[in-house]
Amino acid sequence: MPFLLACLLINLPALAPALAVTMTEDPKGFEGIPWGAGLSESSNFTVVYADDRVKEYRLQQEPLLLGTVPVQSMKFSTLDGKFARVTVRYQGDQRHETMLLYLQSRYGPLDLTPGQTMAGTNQQYNWRGTDTEVNLTYDGKRETGVIYFESAALGAKLAEVISGF
Repeated sequence: MPFLLACLLINLPALAPALAVTMTEDPKGFEGIPWGAGLSESSNFTVVYADDRVKEYRLQQEPLLLGTVPVQSMKFSTLDGKFARVTVRYQGDQRHETMLLYLQSRYGPLDLTPGQTMAGTNQQYNWRGTDTEVNLTYDGKRETGVIYFESAALGAKLAEVISGF
């Protein structure tokens, strides 16, 4: 029993949720595309995955930028034909710092007081609005970041469908 308790206490910081910041202004979508919109009608997207309920699209644009920050990939997901999520991947410590500045300028400042955010190897930052959630996870060891921009209503449903629950 003491061994189990010690393991739990050692791993507790990894299990602690990051605090969410309330967005200063909810965009109600991503880069001008409202949540729930149909993406198949646009020639700007190529379908990269499709099943009965979920479709994933790649943006037909080079270079891929989020604000002014170059990113590796940008995947747009729909559920039952409704725009629900964007997954953005990027790499590098310098890009991560620039990305944090961009997201804070767009969605609101983070409380970076020690102890208020997860720091170290894995970092997580969250912004929440009435219709939009932005979740950034950064792996400092691999220098890789993933950002999920998603509809508050459709994002949870999409996660359920993808996970099979």
